[in-house]
Amino acid sequence: MQRPKITGYLPPMPDVLHPLSHARLVDLLSRMRQVRVAVLGDVMLDRYLLGETDRISPEAPVPVIALEDDISVPGGAANAAANVAATGATPMLVGVVGDDAAAQSLVEAIAALGIATTGLITVPGRPTTTKTRIVARGQQVVRLDREVTNSLADRFRDALLVAGTAALAGAQALLIEDYDKGVLDAEIAAVMIAAATEKGIPVVVDPKARNFFAYPGATVFKPNIRELDAAFGTAFMGDDNDLESARVRLGAEHLVVTRGADGLSLVSAGGVVRETPAVPRAVFDVSGAGDTVAAWLATALAAGAGVGDSAWLANLAASITVGKKGTATVSPMEIEATWMIAAGEG
Repeated sequence: MQRPKITGYLPPMPDVLHPLSHARLVDLLSRMRQVRVAVLGDVMLDRYLLGETDRISPEAPVPVIALEDDISVPGGAANAAANVAATGATPMLVGVVGDDAAAQSLVEAIAALGIATTGLITVPGRPTTTKTRIVARGQQVVRLDREVTNSLADRFRDALLVAGTAALAGAQALLIEDYDKGVLDAEIAAVMIAAATEKGIPVVVDPKARNFFAYPGATVFKPNIRELDAAFGTAFMGDDNDLESARVRLGAEHLVVTRGADGLSLVSAGGVVRETPAVPRAVFDVSGAGDTVAAWLATALAAGAGVGDSAWLANLAASITVGKKGTATVSPMEIEATWMIAAGEG
């Protein structure tokens, strides 16, 4: 059966987002180091168990892995905050952790990056969301998730809103990272977006399925193409004329759709669709690439960049992070080093 198409305004054919000049890039990177970004959402711990294998278990048809390393890094909204920090900006992270060993590991990993942990709310009895990836010879064998996705009790929701409001007080942008782990809901989204709007600062939303339509008023709504397809029950192709209808229904000023190897599409009010292709890179791991895009978008907007320049820069950052193994961040130095290739001058 053919999936239904969204009908409505037919925007013009896609234009191309033009790369920043080197002078504009350097100026923007400098201004980004001066800003603060409030990051609200589902924090988690990304754990990597690394080892080697050369035999199959006699007990079952599975590899026997000799463990060599155990690495824990910030994931989810915490990874987005780490990416904000990597730009040189100051993230104010707000989220929920449990009262367990994983929370301690996450707090230590966040603090090691110079990120304040005062916005983390401890919920007794709720496990800290943890993704454990077992990797052998550079290949992920299995991922183990420990999480609870129930909504927060009222007292913890209230504490989260207090912490979020406090983070906004000194921020030039709000980044909402929703991973469907139960921390965010439509009411929290509405309160935080209204507060940011009143303050006159941009809001970037990185959504998941549960609250997909809960963020009207966002400056930039940033799903990937699979998430957008699933939410609307249709296939948004590269030249799809329905992206403007989707943006209007979502209530966002701009819609940024990441398309993996095809780069991203930026849809602005009035039906303007602009695209930027991915920078050719060897892809090792896409873990956290969406966090990187959202973080660079929010930080560039906080520094006063236009949405076109912000989207182009975020796409460049994503092309770098997928060339790294595991959840990773991107530095301004790496951005400058890659600029020659992306600008077509390398």
